[in-house]
Amino acid sequence: MKRQATVSVITASYNSEATIRQTIESVLNQTVPCKEYFIIDGQSGDQTVEIARSYAPQFAEKGIDYAVISEPDRGIYDAMNKGIRLASGTLVGLLNSDDWYESLAVETVQKTYEENEFDMMYADLRMIREEKPIGIKRARLRRHYITTRDWNHPTTFITKEMYRIYQYPCQSVYDDLDVLLKIRKDRRRVVIVNQVLANYRLGGASNKKTWKDAWKRMRLKYRIYRENGYSRFYLLEAVFMEIGKYLLT
Repeated sequence: MKRQATVSVITASYNSEATIRQTIESVLNQTVPCKEYFIIDGQSGDQTVEIARSYAPQFAEKGIDYAVISEPDRGIYDAMNKGIRLASGTLVGLLNSDDWYESLAVETVQKTYEENEFDMMYADLRMIREEKPIGIKRARLRRHYITTRDWNHPTTFITKEMYRIYQYPCQSVYDDLDVLLKIRKDRRRVVIVNQVLANYRLGGASNKKTWKDAWKRMRLKYRIYRENGYSRFYLLEAVFMEIGKYLLT
């Protein structure tokens, strides 16, 4: 008998009043509703929390468990860990407060899991700059090489079971890479879907456009590869990725 999947979605937010409505409404307007949606806010100083809490009646009407928690944290991955601990769904998706899902995201993830049970899944991503689409970043799964060029965090869903094993270490902007590398190193079941499931606004913490920032990220990304047992060859991967980001943003 195929296992029925439920989906929890978590958004970490901080001073996101300009974009969070689109994020929330993309979760609210799914073709198949998620089980629960948690917004974990880092004690914003703007209207983020008020905006988020105003949607509570709409989520209640659809039978979706919804909570907005605002308190100090140690950064975005600390907020994500808090949300993951609260989550009770089979699958957990992490949607940033300036990104948004396509309406078929939850339905697609559930169907994929029920047809091909996985530990981690990710899909194609639409890139947005200055409110205009600039291209699609395709998901790919290489057997012997792991690169963030093939992987899209906003489209990623990981089972709650896996999150009991792998937590974000709250050490850097690349905590998500650390978890990805551990999952791949341990040969967990990873599935990709070549369909756009989310939209990503360029300009976040991992896209700051200065060579000094890029150099720091190169060194950091390379260190994470090495700490997870990957070869020195990944220095070239870290360099090429940051050059690409610099040129793109």
